[in-house]
Amino acid sequence: MAEQKISRRGLIATAGATLFMPTLLRAQSTEADTAVAAVRHNTSSFTQQRWEDHFDTLGKAAIVADTTSRALHFWSGDGETYNIYPTSVPRSDELTKRGYTRIVRKRIGPDWTPTPSMIERDPDLKYMPPGPDNPLGTHAMYLDWPAYLIHGTHDTRKIGRQSSDGCIGLYNHMIEALFEIAPVGTQVRII
Repeated sequence: MAEQKISRRGLIATAGATLFMPTLLRAQSTEADTAVAAVRHNTSSFTQQRWEDHFDTLGKAAIVADTTSRALHFWSGDGETYNIYPTSVPRSDELTKRGYTRIVRKRIGPDWTPTPSMIERDPDLKYMPPGPDNPLGTHAMYLDWPAYLIHGTHDTRKIGRQSSDGCIGLYNHMIEALFEIAPVGTQVRII
């Protein structure tokens, strides 16, 4: 029987397709999940996380936003769902708040008001109602830290980059999916 070889490009395409499905990793085991789980790092430099390394219990649900790998990890409260989403992260360590917080409210069609420090850096910034130019995208989840959110973005160039003023940003279709499964009270850790 002839040995099959997979090119590096073919392997990356296969792994990428597996990782960027709407539900990126599932607790249910399939052959594809087992192959992905055997790899500690995926092709996008995401580091797979374990909720037990960050929280005592899953509670309602749990999120770890990893600012180094620029990925958000979500676990459902029952432990059945584990998803990884690519994110944008704060531009600098000065803008990055790390530690434990939680989701205190959620909003579809958020409006946006620049913070005083943002206005200091760019005096032209003004309030924006919901819509296609709003920097918070289509959905926002507010943390118990003032002015820190997990939200969508219409500017897809920001995902995978240090581009925010402190928030964690996701593609709009991914924040919509996360918004549906992450209840108010979800514990959050920014690392």
